[in-house]
Amino acid sequence: MSDNPLLNTNDLPRFDAIAPDHVEPAIEALLAKAQDALGTVTEPAFPAQWSTVAATLDVAVENLGVAWGAVSHLNSVNDSPALRAAYNAALPKVTDFFTRLGADEKLYAKYKAMDVATLNPEQQQAHKNAMRNFVLGGAELTGSARDRFAQIQERLAELNQKFSENALDATDAFTYYAHADEVDGVPADVLDAARSAAQAEGKEGYKLTLKMPCYLPVMQFAHSSALRQTLYRAYATRASTQAPPEMHRFDNSAIMQEILALRKEEAALLGFTNFAALSIAPKMADSPESVIRFLRDLSTKARPFAEKDVAELRTFAAQHLNLQDPQAWDWPYIGEKLKEARYAFSEQEVKQYFTAPKVLAGLFKIVETLFDVRISPDTAPVWHPDVKFFRIERQGTLVGQFYLDPSARAGKRGGAWMDGVRGRWLRPDTGKLQTPVAHLVCNFAVGTHVDGVEKPALLTHDDVITLFHECGHGLHHLLTQVSERDVAGISGVEWDAVELPSQFMENFCWEWNVIRHMTAHVDSGRALPRDLFDKMLAARNFQSGMQTLRQIEFALFDMLLHSTHDPAADLMQLLYQVRAEVAVLPSPDFNRSAHTFSHIFAGGYAAGYYSYKWAEVLSADAYAAFEESADADGTHNPATGKKYLHAILEAGGSRPAMESFKAFRGREPSMDALLRHQGMSASA
Repeated sequence: MSDNPLLNTNDLPRFDAIAPDHVEPAIEALLAKAQDALGTVTEPAFPAQWSTVAATLDVAVENLGVAWGAVSHLNSVNDSPALRAAYNAALPKVTDFFTRLGADEKLYAKYKAMDVATLNPEQQQAHKNAMRNFVLGGAELTGSARDRFAQIQERLAELNQKFSENALDATDAFTYYAHADEVDGVPADVLDAARSAAQAEGKEGYKLTLKMPCYLPVMQFAHSSALRQTLYRAYATRASTQAPPEMHRFDNSAIMQEILALRKEEAALLGFTNFAALSIAPKMADSPESVIRFLRDLSTKARPFAEKDVAELRTFAAQHLNLQDPQAWDWPYIGEKLKEARYAFSEQEVKQYFTAPKVLAGLFKIVETLFDVRISPDTAPVWHPDVKFFRIERQGTLVGQFYLDPSARAGKRGGAWMDGVRGRWLRPDTGKLQTPVAHLVCNFAVGTHVDGVEKPALLTHDDVITLFHECGHGLHHLLTQVSERDVAGISGVEWDAVELPSQFMENFCWEWNVIRHMTAHVDSGRALPRDLFDKMLAARNFQSGMQTLRQIEFALFDMLLHSTHDPAADLMQLLYQVRAEVAVLPSPDFNRSAHTFSHIFAGGYAAGYYSYKWAEVLSADAYAAFEESADADGTHNPATGKKYLHAILEAGGSRPAMESFKAFRGREPSMDALLRHQGMSASA
């Protein structure tokens, strides 16, 4: 057992050595140690002191969490039948332990007995959060209600995982081998990758998939409406009965219904009228109703701009593309053609300048400049050759480290995310400071090797924005100066504020002083021309009204689904109602986007997807402080960067997010900056 890499809890995970057969023995051993620690600290004679409980219980729980986190991470980025089986076998046991831990009445009593006055401010905030979480975790339930609550948690964990597996498998299962006459208009780098993938399988033509680096450019650029329709239908019907019969084994319909029913039951057990109210309890927002009002208010403000966007698309399609009745699979293509005509550039032209190595160097430069740190390559075991590892230092002292996994591939779930490997913590068992480590995961295109010519991966400007977004999450986790792990970095931050640092970083993707340092044409090596950047800037708010309503559609559907919807009813009827209220573009009846809505059915955003728009208000207002203090040439005031670092990033979850925002801005947030940035205000 000593050679089991998952038991190596004192160093970085040995990702290259972890195998499926390591999972069960390691998790069993760590669960046993954590259970023993729980038993020890809940003995009557054990002192009700923060430091003593932490030194025994928190250490054991973190060891379990780091190992299970490594398994969960590999399950997301390197899925295989054997690993999936091992993960699913251990999942109920891990879920059961953490459910019991969060509801342990003896541990709850121990926390109640602690003298809060003896704790430092960080510990006091962590203690306050813990007391709230005990209540939300069922610690005050008794008898059959307590047992049922635990059963619900275990079943929800299984269902969330199955939903995620179905979404991944349905995505990976689709392949379309296109002929040369079908792919006219598709960018050369996408075709190179598709041809290389087909050749690797001994096939002719181009292998097209539903992975975003392939799917999106086909939808934007392929001249063939028939090809776009084929891919759109496959994408929009994933994990549903609207997909071809051979794909019905991935249908998520029953899973979604059961998840919603269990969440409603869980909320009722805890005394909440619905799951949305339970979800809101630890967040910044004060009620589901206030969130719904916020979303509808923003929808009202955005709608005139969205309707103008659609009218322009319809006119352009009819006059220039001979599309009198555009369908769902035509809109991305029309939008791209209109953008090219209006702003005299295309996303494909821009992409040639964003080579992955140069973008990464530019990202590091802005982070180093803003926050007085140095980022350099580091070494650690990794799970795939594409993964890189880096360290962040300030004046020679290690601040944190992170893994970057940028590329899309089979067996890796879609999207982009940041996750913690471990948090910053002044460890109570050793007295030493543990530095934070994070994962930054994206799904970008890979470099190509065709006819003996190697080219680096090319990123769209949207890809660049995504990278900056996830880096913002990473900085929140890595640059914290809080030493109490439960409120260090993103830990303890209200869920509807956690997107502030990530969305804040996106703004720098629109600054010339940043962009010019992160571009180099894939062939010539020349930097992005200023006139091309100016065209991009002019097009920044292209279709911003439509995009805003699209996000509001998701968020309002999520909130109503978890507040007013009857889980026994057909959720598609609710989605149709929300689309009728919010959407300005019709969706086909066969569209089943909810069936792969992993954020709310397999992630942490249930009754919380509104957080993206909520935090966007915060992030836009925060960035406005940088605009207001910048020099005439756009150079940022270092004092503003330092103030943001101290007030937001370093503070982490050690105080309420509103307090951190006001410490930086000197007031509560305003929606004005968001509307201005998105071209939806009189001053835009």
